[in-house]
Amino acid sequence: MCTKVLNIIISIVVASVIIGCGPRGNLTVAEKQQKIDSMEQETLERLYKEAPETKEKIKNAAGYGAFSNANVNLIFASAGGGYGVAVDNSTGKRTYMKMGMGGIGLGLGVKDYRVVMIYKDKATLDKFIESGWDVGAHADAAAKAGESGGELSGEGDLRKGIEVFSMTESGLALQATIAGTKYWKDNKLN
Repeated sequence: MCTKVLNIIISIVVASVIIGCGPRGNLTVAEKQQKIDSMEQETLERLYKEAPETKEKIKNAAGYGAFSNANVNLIFASAGGGYGVAVDNSTGKRTYMKMGMGGIGLGLGVKDYRVVMIYKDKATLDKFIESGWDVGAHADAAAKAGESGGELSGEGDLRKGIEVFSMTESGLALQATIAGTKYWKDNKLN
């Protein structure tokens, strides 16, 4: 009985996260793009403040991505979703994307966080935009509300050619999971 209830809860959470990927409401394509662009700028400003060396890294990279993610952990499973944009520095082309993740491991909590990915070469950037997989082991402890609280995050992953920075916006989570994340183009916004 407990397993059945847990499976139902997980299914509802996963469906809610996937359906909720991206700016909500009856917005036009341009308005949704603007919301993502604003999130990107706010995320980069925060990253540059917290890790000033990243500004030069992004400037010299093939490109970068900025993503807004929400993650829910329910004991043995985790699920998440979000949206963002990948930018090709040589052309200025912006590719709007969605993301979804699922994982197994121990965890409990909910977390809203931002991720910046720096693509070190054009082939890595292009491969990310076209296939978008990101698989990794993740250990995390976060407790943050507004400006209060803190986080400790580490990722041991299989990515080559991508440097990742994660910043918690709010939430309370304690997790150690192996998760698969899929990023894909948002056909409605590109």
